[in-house]
Amino acid sequence: MTISEAIVARHSVRRYIDKPIDPVTVAKLREIIDQCNREGGLNIQLVTDEPKAFAGPLAKYGAFTGVSNYLVLPGRKGQGEQLGYYGEQVVLTAQTLGLNSCWVGLTYRKQPDHYTLAEGERLMCVIALGYGATQGVQHPQRKGFDDVARIKTGDGRCPEWFRAGVEAALLGPTAVNQQKFVFTLTDNNIVEAAKTFSLMGYTSVDLGIAKCHFEIAAGKENFRWK
Repeated sequence: MTISEAIVARHSVRRYIDKPIDPVTVAKLREIIDQCNREGGLNIQLVTDEPKAFAGPLAKYGAFTGVSNYLVLPGRKGQGEQLGYYGEQVVLTAQTLGLNSCWVGLTYRKQPDHYTLAEGERLMCVIALGYGATQGVQHPQRKGFDDVARIKTGDGRCPEWFRAGVEAALLGPTAVNQQKFVFTLTDNNIVEAAKTFSLMGYTSVDLGIAKCHFEIAAGKENFRWK
């Protein structure tokens, strides 16, 4: 499975089977995590064989079962977009390795003995990870291309790479499926991605996830970010 195929195949999964992640897969995950941390100046960490974070009433409220592996995403103020962008790179890599996942904002218990925080960091969110009891399903999209895309070029044309990028962005997970982002194409193949208002929050993380998907599907060689 390619990364592009993983964008389509990935769905949020909340129920997992009791199967440890094999050492080879763990090593590959740590490799992509290290790469993302270097590029993004982040501190993403993988926690394995730790069931307590998803064993309490919050996890039950979120309908999570069998979670004993997860990614920890600490960050400083203003790093939400980076965490979304690079965290989703790890998620998509995990999908290519046969794993399932789910971004989680609130319904877990912090287990500080299993990760480290640098000065000024706080735990922003986690990502449940493992072998799903199911592969999940695609939730109906609340928005379509015309809702989140703006064409502001001189000729008004929409290139295929831009449409492909936006449609891939719409496949990305967002908090309560809110999809609070807009992609704008201007002349010289410049693309601006911006978050829109939400009472729910997490829009910065969601925007980073959407930009990750957009970039993969559109192709970095076809555009420049504003």
